[in-house]
Amino acid sequence: MRKNGLILQFFMLSLGFMAAAAFCAFHAEAQQSTNTAAGGLRYLSPGMPPVMIQPTVGASETTQVATKSAHGAGKNTSNLNLFYGGGTSGIGVQTAPVVYLVLWGSQWNNNDPSGEEAILVNFLKSVGGSPWSNVDSQYCEGVASGTYTCGGAGTPAGNNIVFGGAWFDNASAAPTNPTEADVAAEAVNAATFFGNTAAGSNENTQYIIATPNGDSTVGFGTQFCAFHSFTASSSGNISYTDLPYITDGGTFCGANFNGLGPDAGITIVEGQDLTESITDPFPITGWQDANNQEIADKCAWITSGKAAVANVTFPDGQTFPVQSLWSNAYHNNKGGCVMSY
Repeated sequence: MRKNGLILQFFMLSLGFMAAAAFCAFHAEAQQSTNTAAGGLRYLSPGMPPVMIQPTVGASETTQVATKSAHGAGKNTSNLNLFYGGGTSGIGVQTAPVVYLVLWGSQWNNNDPSGEEAILVNFLKSVGGSPWSNVDSQYCEGVASGTYTCGGAGTPAGNNIVFGGAWFDNASAAPTNPTEADVAAEAVNAATFFGNTAAGSNENTQYIIATPNGDSTVGFGTQFCAFHSFTASSSGNISYTDLPYITDGGTFCGANFNGLGPDAGITIVEGQDLTESITDPFPITGWQDANNQEIADKCAWITSGKAAVANVTFPDGQTFPVQSLWSNAYHNNKGGCVMSY
């Protein structure tokens, strides 16, 4: 029996890695040699699945200026609604999201100068059921690839977000500059720690891998503020976020953005990856536009107007800075950035 069990486990793991390899091969065609969008699809590491990056403030501002210039020339470059990518093994959105936070590395011991752990925990406990995160619910799975409007068909993304708990994985140090593969491996460790190892147990989970103050993936603050992706494992495909210590990025990653305070970037950035992992848990087979941008990429770092980054009060009365999210339904299905749905 034990031998048969090991053979089955090896078979499932092999299938998982074959699926990940297929993702990379299939979606490589979608990645242009130069991706001019500020955020969205990137391939950071050879042989790894695609990641979806949260752009820096500067990169987003540059893109917004270019977009306005293109509009002046009569070109429509940004008002592209999201469409369904067909899902992976039937999973295209998270219908009952459960979010886990991992404080990775002994560097977290007595070293959290911005209080990011408490801010993240409070945010993740509060966000479920809010009109802000309800924007996700207009997107669904169980519909045809290429669908723009669910219209009651399929199963919608869930706004019933549950915080599953936090793990201080601090027995040893995290790498000084963790790679994409390092973070993916830690997400698998987290699934094991939280007991999510049975088949299907990770269809609605996401793991936030929070790296410590001073130790982040190369590219943080210059190429991205965070990114989300997935990894194959014997426990199924696992959705995760690489979340650096955001205040290390200063104004490049949201400090004092729109006058919201030095810690504003923490929930702005995590909020983006939270909603995108719900609507596109296995990039890019959930919901994205023709430029491979997701629900939050299209509305990143807006400084003014109704869709500007602002403080939002959640159902439990707590207030957090968040960005707007893309709604296909806005303005008679023309689409736009909104703060609620």
